[in-house]
Amino acid sequence: MASLIEVNGVHPWIDADAWVAENVVISGDVNIGSGSSIWYGVVIRGDVNKIRIGKNVNIQDLTMVHGTKGRGDTLIGDNVSIGHRAIIHGCQIESKVLIGMGAIILDDVIVPSGCIIAAGALVTSGTHLESGYIYAGTPARKLKAVSPEQAQVYIEGTAAAYQQYREWYR
Repeated sequence: MASLIEVNGVHPWIDADAWVAENVVISGDVNIGSGSSIWYGVVIRGDVNKIRIGKNVNIQDLTMVHGTKGRGDTLIGDNVSIGHRAIIHGCQIESKVLIGMGAIILDDVIVPSGCIIAAGALVTSGTHLESGYIYAGTPARKLKAVSPEQAQVYIEGTAAAYQQYREWYR
């Protein structure tokens, strides 16, 4: 069973329809919405700021979600896919976004709907991205517009696939 840890009198809340791998650690002020899946080795620390994870979000293996004390909360919308070994730190990720494997999203970043953050990208603190684009590199730069085919395959397709995978494990 996952480690759910109360911090400062606040216990994580996970919707009954979400799936959480048994070696996940979730602490403090964290809410996880229905249909979401939290995969092996993920750490979600809501000890210094709140973390809100929407519906049908998949946070893949070895990802860290946290924030910086005194800065903004970590807010993740619906139908978001966060790739393996990503770092999500004190930022806002709107609905229908794909965060690639090993990407780092730092404090006060806003990732709007329809974005793809490439694997290994670093989105530096305070960056506000533009909806509908692919961002890549270190630091991340706008690469090109997300095509309808890319949105369907990568953003919608990954979210749908992880809904299926979640069912395999439930």
